[in-house]
Amino acid sequence: MAKILMKGNEAVAKAAIEAGCRYFFGYPITPQNEIPEYMAKELPKIGGVFLQAESEVSAINMIYGGAGTGARVMTSSSSPGIALKQEGITYIAGAELPCVIVNMMRGGPGLGGIQPSQADYFMSTRGGGNGDYRTPVFAPASIQEAVDMTMEAFDVADYYRTPVMVVADGMIGQMMEPVEFKTPKKRELPAKDWATTGTKGERKPNIINSLFLDPQELEDHNIKLDAKYAQIEKNEVQYEMYKAEDAELVFVAYGTTSRIVKNVVEELRAEGVKAGLIRPKTIWPFPFKAFDEIPAAKNLLTVEMSMGQMIEDVKMASNGRWPVSFYGRVGGMIPTPQGIKGKALEVIGGAK
Repeated sequence: MAKILMKGNEAVAKAAIEAGCRYFFGYPITPQNEIPEYMAKELPKIGGVFLQAESEVSAINMIYGGAGTGARVMTSSSSPGIALKQEGITYIAGAELPCVIVNMMRGGPGLGGIQPSQADYFMSTRGGGNGDYRTPVFAPASIQEAVDMTMEAFDVADYYRTPVMVVADGMIGQMMEPVEFKTPKKRELPAKDWATTGTKGERKPNIINSLFLDPQELEDHNIKLDAKYAQIEKNEVQYEMYKAEDAELVFVAYGTTSRIVKNVVEELRAEGVKAGLIRPKTIWPFPFKAFDEIPAAKNLLTVEMSMGQMIEDVKMASNGRWPVSFYGRVGGMIPTPQGIKGKALEVIGGAK
């Protein structure tokens, strides 16, 4: 299949359609607006539905309803918009409904700015809404990965009956790269016999809800969800090891930041410093086991476009085996190779 030059947001939208998404509910916000624009143009051509809701809160509750019918549905937004959707996301998780939620992250807190950021790590990986729930979170580092992960996200959502997030900094949404649309690895997906499709006089009504007034029933439900999340942690971890096997200084970075770090790794190795990178491709489940594959490591350096959120998971992964340092830029400022390299040399000097 020939590659097509596409803008990131439009490529994500096309990937969703290729994966069978036929219903999109959303609300405009920079820097993800090309996703709903593409959906508004293309979905009606194939019998699908695009609907611009009156707010992000309305959009996520429309997703709840669409997902309840068993259809493949998606919404997208950017950081403060995703924050508004969190109540609906926890309802969807509690009701065990599959859907895909795309977040093209921008700076915050609050309205912040419209430039790229990675400051939604906590909100994405810790649930974000009330209650004991998690959502699988893909973190692409290129537009091709954004395409692949968006398509896979629909299968993961259907397989586990859960909302799945695809998060990227706004740069992924706005830049252009050549992409191809490949069929994801096939999964045997369960039948959607829970869906509210009408009984047709052949079965009892399906009831979809996240309300359990009996404490024992709610505890049983939470235990069931927790078992599901344990299976996701066991089966759905994805990561990349980049020259990390013999590295004494191991960077940890995801998304666009990891691409910048790879250049720094090359520069440091050219100067005789054994550097490498662990790149989480899923930030939940986090690839803790990757840290068992760096026997030569002496220092870990986490690089993020935030004030340091992923560093908490890196410290847990380290479990005291290595000192963990941090370098970050925020507010839409993008880490430079020079800044990262300077921090790396400082860490190495401090370790001698």
